[in-house]
Amino acid sequence: MARIDVPDGDGQEAKRIWKLAPHVGEGLHAMGTAMYERCSIPIREREAMRMRIAQLNQCHV
Repeated sequence: MARIDVPDGDGQEAKRIWKLAPHVGEGLHAMGTAMYERCSIPIREREAMRMRIAQLNQCHV
């Protein structure tokens, strides 16, 4: 569940969140492409970083 106010409506919570700022998706897409297609860090290390970041943000992994 998101920690921000999500507008009521149909569909999944994530889709409703993207409607708040659709322009942010372009930047996130570019970052995802860089991280997963152009990164020299091995996948196991990347996933360990993601898990640690989620842990710091108190997200369940």
